[in-house]
Amino acid sequence: MNISILLPYKENYSKEMAGAVSLFVKDTSIISIFKKSIKIFGSTKSKKFLSKNYINLNPKKNILKSANKEYVRSFLIHPKTKDTHILEIHNRPNYIKQIRELYKKKIFLYFHNDPLSMNGSRTEKERDYLIRSVDKIIFNSKWSRNRFFLNSKFKELMINKSEICYQSTSKVSLDFRNKKKIITFIGKLNSAKGFDIFGNAVIKILDKYKDWKAYIIGDEPREKMFFHHKNIINLGFKNNDFILNLLKRVSISVVCSRWDEPFGRTSLEAASRGSAVIISNRGGLPETTKSAIILKSLDVKNLYNEIASLIENKNELLNSQKSNYKNFFLTHTYVSNILDGIRKKFQINKININSKKILKIMHITNFNYRFDGRLHYNTGRRLNNGFVRLGHNVLTVSDRDILHNKKNFNDLAGSKSLQSSIINNYNNFKPDLVVLGHADNVNNETLKYIKKDKTLITQWFLDPVGRFGPDYLNNKNRILHKHDLIDSTFLTTDPRSLDFKINNSYYLPNPCDASFEILENYNKVCDNDLFFAMSHGVHRGHLKKGKKDDRELFINKLIKLNKSIKFDIYGMFDNQPIWADNFLNKVSNSSMGLNLSRGKPIKYYSSDRLAQLMGNGLLTFIDKKTSFQDFFSNKEVIFYGDIHDLSYKLNKYKKDKKQRKKIAKNGKKKYFKFFNSTLVADYIIKKTLDFKKQKKYLWEK
Repeated sequence: MNISILLPYKENYSKEMAGAVSLFVKDTSIISIFKKSIKIFGSTKSKKFLSKNYINLNPKKNILKSANKEYVRSFLIHPKTKDTHILEIHNRPNYIKQIRELYKKKIFLYFHNDPLSMNGSRTEKERDYLIRSVDKIIFNSKWSRNRFFLNSKFKELMINKSEICYQSTSKVSLDFRNKKKIITFIGKLNSAKGFDIFGNAVIKILDKYKDWKAYIIGDEPREKMFFHHKNIINLGFKNNDFILNLLKRVSISVVCSRWDEPFGRTSLEAASRGSAVIISNRGGLPETTKSAIILKSLDVKNLYNEIASLIENKNELLNSQKSNYKNFFLTHTYVSNILDGIRKKFQINKININSKKILKIMHITNFNYRFDGRLHYNTGRRLNNGFVRLGHNVLTVSDRDILHNKKNFNDLAGSKSLQSSIINNYNNFKPDLVVLGHADNVNNETLKYIKKDKTLITQWFLDPVGRFGPDYLNNKNRILHKHDLIDSTFLTTDPRSLDFKINNSYYLPNPCDASFEILENYNKVCDNDLFFAMSHGVHRGHLKKGKKDDRELFINKLIKLNKSIKFDIYGMFDNQPIWADNFLNKVSNSSMGLNLSRGKPIKYYSSDRLAQLMGNGLLTFIDKKTSFQDFFSNKEVIFYGDIHDLSYKLNKYKKDKKQRKKIAKNGKKKYFKFFNSTLVADYIIKKTLDFKKQKKYLWEK
């Protein structure tokens, strides 16, 4: 798996002047299990790079474009990014939009600073865009993550969409007898870092405890602060290796920031070298070490008292030092393993098989056993038939039946029993592929258990997900809830038409099935002209009192406009919905059918009614705005623009029996040739397993 890491523009990835981001990237990359396939991109004038896998970019100067945009562009067109599987962007949320427009693979975004202070993530709208546009957001502290999701309408995705990955440093052997009477301040020498508080406090300390010294490391060209004392040693800027070696001898380290530090590398490194660490309770500083002394108030007096207490009580000082050292765990190896664990979830773990191998498929969806055959004719069974016809070994798990049947006092919803049943089925069957269909009740912990074996998981989803469709937010969240654990997603809406991104998502036509769609209405004389059926939910089975939807208004108006058309309507006018064999009996007596879905039409979306109408040989009418013209011509279906156009064409084909039958026959033939359940099941398998040599399907545009 090839990984490309993009540093912030002008980030100094050099041995002399490396910043926190560069150090983090270098230290975690060189020990990553993916180290051979990681490339680091940046732009620096230095020639002494931190690692050999660094590529220095030289963006062209363009007076019409910002330097940052040219920098990102130079990265995107670089030949060595061509085969990237994961692109990791560090600390520049404002790069994402430009990248996402051209880059369709996996994107990770790392935050090393407060998200609310950065271009591209300051506003709630910008942060919501990032949630929808990247695959994983990685924060350097819980504090930073909480800031990012502050007031977000996508806060429920916080756990699945984001990760915490602290900064790290090395672990060293330490002899506390080598500790010297040294107090340090390391960082920018400004008031935001609390340098003025430190300076005023430490002068008083050095006046009283004359055998102690204070080392100050850092600079600040914009804010001039100077503290003079014979025991203050100003070292200026020093590289990280120097600092880490010095900290082995340091007794007390002070990090008294006024500003909310997102994490605090200084306190982390001081703790790793066994210093007694004094910090302010700001931002993510308390997350750097569990053994720090946290200032109760951020002022000179309180800091002086804490330092003085450590100096005067040698046991207290030694215990604080040893506690920091003992509790330190954020080593480069530990943090690198966290990053690699995140990357593995997105690794291309395709099964090493050819397209002719018999697969073991575990198909988890609602097979509706509890409804005694009423809902036998459903898409889950159509796909299941397709998998079996392809010769695969299929284990079916009906998730909602298990929930319904396993409820008890210890498991009121039946969820525990469901998760246990799935895991037991998985362990006994050991499938190559797990297929989920509307399996909302399968929790993420169960899927993580399955993913431990690198088993591929795919999901299909039939409900509308367009912004102006019914249950938009609910359906959207149902898909995205498992998003990070799913290898591919198949929708009955064109994924490119959605206002949110689903990785590895594909259009899924509603399949017909030779054992389900058995009628040939074009070969018989039918009593009714137009068939239309709807319901208030398949599980309900009957009309819900007082419930209406926009289709009823349309049908009522259509009936008033067409007095000569004989309608056969179900799910309205107190005519209960029809199912199973009763559906076949009723639909067999109409020559034409109306395919009308809930909500505003969106590209390629239709319910499975389309397969039932065309598959049974009815002349089928479809709204032009669904764009099914991409698949069918007017020799196979009839497209209408509005209700008046539909009315005209209904009357036309009621009279023209010859053309009506011919088009209906062509429609069934075309549907069965290109949208049958075996072909659609084959498509799900091959897309998920990423077979390179696969045939083109009609619906792949």
